Amino acid sequence: GTSPACRSTFNVQDGSDFQDRVVNNPKPVVVDFHAQWCGPCKILGPRLEKMVAKQEGKVLMAKVDIDDHTDLAIEYEVSAVPTVLAMKNGDVVDKFVGIKDEDQLEAFLKKLIGA
Repeated sequence: GTSPACRSTFNVQDGSDFQDRVVNNPKPVVVDFHAQWCGPCKILGPRLEKMVAKQEGKVLMAKVDIDDHTDLAIEYEVSAVPTVLAMKNGDVVDKFVGIKDEDQLEAFLKKLIGA
């Protein structure tokens, strides 16, 4: 289904949305900081989305456009895109910058879910 509850990936609307759906989320969330002009983001984003979907709801993915949400990018010290944060109970527990292949992404997610 396409109801918001079933979707494991969502776009962050604003700071309070981020607070509600990422920081206060009981589930682990990967946060994909990306930008329209960033070529590697266009490769990583869909790849990460696919890997998150395979986890069947154990982990969620929040997409943050750094041009729309400069404040979040600054708060989380995102200096390059793509930057992906792994968040659990509101804390950043892991992160990477740049492109990863599917095996690396799967390992990243498994570690987050298992942690």
